[in-house]
Amino acid sequence: MSFFDAIFSLFGGDKNPEAEMKRLLKQTVRDLAQNKYSRFYNPKLESAAPALGKFFFDAYRIVSPAQVFLQNAAKSDQLKKLVIESFLEKQHLALQARLTKDAIAERAKTVPEKDLIKQLREELSSLTGIFDNARISAVDNCYNTILGFIQFVTFDFYFLLKKFDASLEERNFSRPPKPEPVRAEYIAEDLKDFLEAAGAVDPGQDWKTALKALKTYKGGMDVVNGEHWGKLLNLVRDIRRSGILELIIRHVEKNPSWQSNPRIPGEHIVDPYIDAKKAEIEEIIGKIQHEKRTAQLDQLAKLVFGSADVIRLKYYTEKNGEIYVKKSLGGFILAAGLNYLKAFLLDYVKKDIRELCDLFLIRGQWTNNLLSQQLSNGYHEIMAIADEILAFDEALADNGENGSRLKAAIVKADRDKGQAKYIGIILKSVNGEAQKMINRAANSLIVIGRNLKSILDDYPKNPHDLIINWKELESASESSLPQRITAVYKKLYAFVQIMQFFARPPEEEEA
Repeated sequence: MSFFDAIFSLFGGDKNPEAEMKRLLKQTVRDLAQNKYSRFYNPKLESAAPALGKFFFDAYRIVSPAQVFLQNAAKSDQLKKLVIESFLEKQHLALQARLTKDAIAERAKTVPEKDLIKQLREELSSLTGIFDNARISAVDNCYNTILGFIQFVTFDFYFLLKKFDASLEERNFSRPPKPEPVRAEYIAEDLKDFLEAAGAVDPGQDWKTALKALKTYKGGMDVVNGEHWGKLLNLVRDIRRSGILELIIRHVEKNPSWQSNPRIPGEHIVDPYIDAKKAEIEEIIGKIQHEKRTAQLDQLAKLVFGSADVIRLKYYTEKNGEIYVKKSLGGFILAAGLNYLKAFLLDYVKKDIRELCDLFLIRGQWTNNLLSQQLSNGYHEIMAIADEILAFDEALADNGENGSRLKAAIVKADRDKGQAKYIGIILKSVNGEAQKMINRAANSLIVIGRNLKSILDDYPKNPHDLIINWKELESASESSLPQRITAVYKKLYAFVQIMQFFARPPEEEEA
């Protein structure tokens, strides 16, 4: 009688369930008697025979070395990497080696940043393109075979065998075991666990590739004797096909419909590997770009201010924004740019640039009022921004409009997600305001610089096209006007380059 026939007959409305259960159990006893491994179990005594204990002892002896070697292997990222690499050819491994952090760092010493980034992205595309569906399937199958192997060998054979032979010592195979009959009810759960584990191993799997990968993982040591493992696989398959262990469980638990539920690994390791490699390369590219950006900024800051460490604001600083960064809430993302701007306004605009603009706008006689108006608008805009930055920064003080709200919300952020969201909204508004001031300042400084350059170009002309009272202006200046304009223009030009690192197009301001 098949399993499904037994189920249908058991629940058939025209039969007595109790009588049907007895009939099925009797059939189970007959099946046990006729099974080729009937020596494993005594139905009358409901006891597991020593022969069953000997089978588990022989299996234990074969897999015991692997139990030691493979502790925590199922969680090992290194094992996953080795399995993937076992399916790559030499040129693929060479390509992968070029994309390690150390190799990239070495290349960065000689390859220009732009070229290196292009190379990395092209090589990454080539590497990921290697993994077609066939290769991905082969890798995943191999890894799942290994997981099935680990699952089998880490079954607690010793715990089960102690029930057959209380004197048995763990991993001591110097003396033959002396198994005694065991009441089957005491080992029923162990047999279920074994069937779950054994369902994932089969002689038909690619054990040559799997065991080779495990050997590499263990530094060249075989985790199991290949010949012995092959014989054990055939024996386990034969025992599973016979159904003897299921029959024992059904009989002792008086449940003729019981079925085992094998644990079959179904991991997919290639896609996570590719995603991780992409993320790693993009992180490296980001770091390369950030380091170049930082180096360029430091160089420009030293040229303009004499130092790369420029802090002029009290509250809108990177240090004060760290508390939000640590909680993954963002931070004062434009603090560096706004501090550079504040420093330039204090150190140069309000003195050197202001004096020049006053001289040309108040005393200068222009041939074209439109050009003088452009200079005037740029100058007054930048002076207005200076006052706005001061008010903006003060608003972030503990008693300021934004500072007080942030201070109150950050205290509650850990236990109240709504407060964290509220902080994000405030920071977005604050950073958006900083962005607008930077953008406006950059545009105004470009206007001022462009007009000063036009004035400077006008100086040697005869007749002059722009300013007609150069002699009067020169007499009002304490030093050479061309030299003053040149010095200011160079500072402006260098500082505008700094601002370009922080300025954004209008459509990106609110992003």
